[in-house]
Amino acid sequence: MSMELENVLIAKQVNPTAVRLLVLEYLLKQKAAISLSDLETELHRADRVTLYRTLKTFEEKGIIHTIKDGTEVTKYALCQDECNNGLHSDMHIHFYCTNCKELYCLPKVQIPKLNLPDDFNLQEMSLVARGICKNCKK
Repeated sequence: MSMELENVLIAKQVNPTAVRLLVLEYLLKQKAAISLSDLETELHRADRVTLYRTLKTFEEKGIIHTIKDGTEVTKYALCQDECNNGLHSDMHIHFYCTNCKELYCLPKVQIPKLNLPDDFNLQEMSLVARGICKNCKK
């Protein structure tokens, strides 16, 4: 698995350091978006600054995207394969469970197209739906 992870990073032009490999491995195991604090808890031996820089590098290279769910905490989730260096194509809905407080990417549910006036130039759009996730509904 280590070589597979290294190849993912190399393909995105990211130097595969030990911390970056650990962060990528952790992200791949997640079903919901994570925060920097979640990452710190899991990888307690790595310092906060290194983890933050790793997340920022991953975001710049199109490995992860950030999600603002209306709270003060930024969440991170893996991008789709189409994302690359500085160009994200993660135009999907995010779902925030009001019960378990998890934030999920729903890549198969696209954000509806907006018909903005011609003099507006859309650069980014985010949509967070709120409710009860499938795990809490059971």
